[in-house]
Amino acid sequence: MKLPYTVDLTGKVAVVTGGSGVLCSHMAKALAACGARVAILGRNLQKAQAVAEEIGDNALAFSADVLDVSSLKAAQRAIHDAWGKVSILINGAGGNNPLATTEDEQYELGAEAVKDFFQLDPEGIKQVMDVNFLGTVLPTQVFAKEMAGTPGACVVNISSMASYQPMTKVMSYSGAKAAINNFTMWLATYFAKTGLRVNAIAPGFFATQQNKTMLFEADGSPTARTGKILAATPMGRLGEPHDLIGALLFLVSEEAAGFVTGITIPVDGGFMAYAGV
Repeated sequence: MKLPYTVDLTGKVAVVTGGSGVLCSHMAKALAACGARVAILGRNLQKAQAVAEEIGDNALAFSADVLDVSSLKAAQRAIHDAWGKVSILINGAGGNNPLATTEDEQYELGAEAVKDFFQLDPEGIKQVMDVNFLGTVLPTQVFAKEMAGTPGACVVNISSMASYQPMTKVMSYSGAKAAINNFTMWLATYFAKTGLRVNAIAPGFFATQQNKTMLFEADGSPTARTGKILAATPMGRLGEPHDLIGALLFLVSEEAAGFVTGITIPVDGGFMAYAGV
């Protein structure tokens, strides 16, 4: 793959949760292109294997659920047996759930009945909070214990623009991603004396498998919501997976970012900077 620049990750072992997804598969490929051995973790082993096969000999796929500690520990043991200590962890697993999504953007008294805030399913809310927040905490608990004290070790969490400006309809997703930013700062402070750096990337709006129905109609034309997104993004386009790679390589490079910890980098085409006027 074409990289914006390269960093030397030779000898590093990287774990990417959610590694079969659109964005994190690109991250996995970029890490491998810089010399790292990359473990692709996902609940669907077949999808994870497809990404590993694209990468080649320095990638392996593992079936693991970020909410199942036993499966994470099994993957950790297998990775350690194959390659040794992990030094890079990308916490990329996450997502939303329709059960935790309102149909209205604002509550209106006497409005036509739609699924509003009061009808959100508690289990759906919990699932979204769990997969995004707890699904970042648990892999870090499993992998970071051996990473602490390892030269050049780092964790990169995947946040969202929704962490700064909560998006309408997706209350739980926005709250969970805000928790990721806070957790990133907390964890960076906690591990600072061990040399383990912890940072995050907050993507703006990118087209993925999970959000394609929100962004595009069945005929491929943009939805009204996409129109709002583009109007609020000064660069006037959605992000492409390769747009995240520069920030990723900066954060995982000890030479470039050795004194950088506890930050979240927006990659958003100016979305966060724009006031709308």
